[in-house]
Amino acid sequence: QVQLVESGGGLVQPGGSLRLSCVASEITFGIYTMNWYRQAPGKQRELVAGITSGTSTKYTDSVKGRFTVSRDNSRNTVYLQMDNLKAADTAVYYCNANADFGAPNVYWGQGTQVTVSS
Repeated sequence: QVQLVESGGGLVQPGGSLRLSCVASEITFGIYTMNWYRQAPGKQRELVAGITSGTSTKYTDSVKGRFTVSRDNSRNTVYLQMDNLKAADTAVYYCNANADFGAPNVYWGQGTQVTVSS
């Protein structure tokens, strides 16, 4: 059974940092684009950052220069390093996997809460 398991969320003060991790199981990790989405209360889920199977990256404008997405295919893991966090970054963060090749499989994790508050 395919699983995406996020970890690393928590409570942090403005200006602080967190690193989220997402470990995937039962997929051929290397052929997937891995994305991080977030959803704040009362708002739509939005794409925050993504990294393709070819390691191209993309970021939403509000996190450019503060967040870094990376992957370790040997560990089936994608990371989101979040620096200089702001209150507006408070949300549930979700890991998402989209196959770049073969069947158009899409998978989601259960989410991890990030709260930025003093």
